[in-house]
Amino acid sequence: MHIPVLQKEVIEYLDIQPNENFVDCTFGEGGHSAVMLENNGPNGKVLGIEADEELIGNAKYGNRLILVNDSYANLKKIVEKYNFQPIQGILLDLGMSSWHLEKSGRGFSFQRDEPLDMRYSLQNRLTAETIVNFWSKTETERILKEYGEERFARQIVERIVEERKRKQIKTTFSLLEIIREAVPGWYKRRKIHFATKTFQALRIAVNDELNNLKYALPQALEILDSGGKLLVISFHSLEDKIVKEFFKNNSKEGKIKILTKKTVKPSFEEVKHNPRSRSAKLRAAQKI
Repeated sequence: MHIPVLQKEVIEYLDIQPNENFVDCTFGEGGHSAVMLENNGPNGKVLGIEADEELIGNAKYGNRLILVNDSYANLKKIVEKYNFQPIQGILLDLGMSSWHLEKSGRGFSFQRDEPLDMRYSLQNRLTAETIVNFWSKTETERILKEYGEERFARQIVERIVEERKRKQIKTTFSLLEIIREAVPGWYKRRKIHFATKTFQALRIAVNDELNNLKYALPQALEILDSGGKLLVISFHSLEDKIVKEFFKNNSKEGKIKILTKKTVKPSFEEVKHNPRSRSAKLRAAQKI
């Protein structure tokens, strides 16, 4: 099993005790859930939520793990359906799993020639291919600017619009080539790959990631037991901003105590062993 991001820090801030119950809102490949189950025995349980039906099908079921194929945007309903109470800790790890990048075949990575899909759940009708081929120029530019913080959004979208007049853009490599032609030379020589922000923006739009986070946070706080911990690991500034504001507002109202004065980041050692962890930021709070 892969080692989950910020594993040591998650254990520390959740402060897992025997027989406590936890919710892993983004089960993925089960790394964080496994850590919870190792520490909350003999009778503690974990409710794992995973949007991807294919990924959840690969998971190993333990008798203390309840695994649900759904979106964490429906957190409260899921908890009520499975009568999963009391809850001492909730984790949202907003990072993409390695499986999605390397094995899903759904175009999450610009390093593989795959269909422009980018859906976490195949029940979702919207794909990245639909956006790049059929969304308006204005709307596509907006998501690249807003979700990707892409400074060359206008130039990239102009190239996309030109290309799709000739033929439909169907693969990651086709899109990669369009981005390559649209951005200046110096932009292609930077440490961050020139296609990263466009791919990020499309993935966020396809899966409605920011809205799902906004829906989930109030639900998480509501269903947590008094004294329970809420942990969020985000991977870019837009997610982190939502979490920061939510924590700040609820702290002012006396509903939570913020446990992390600033974001907790992976150690040098962790980044060395897992380069994908480099942009991870953890924030933690305790319900009063």
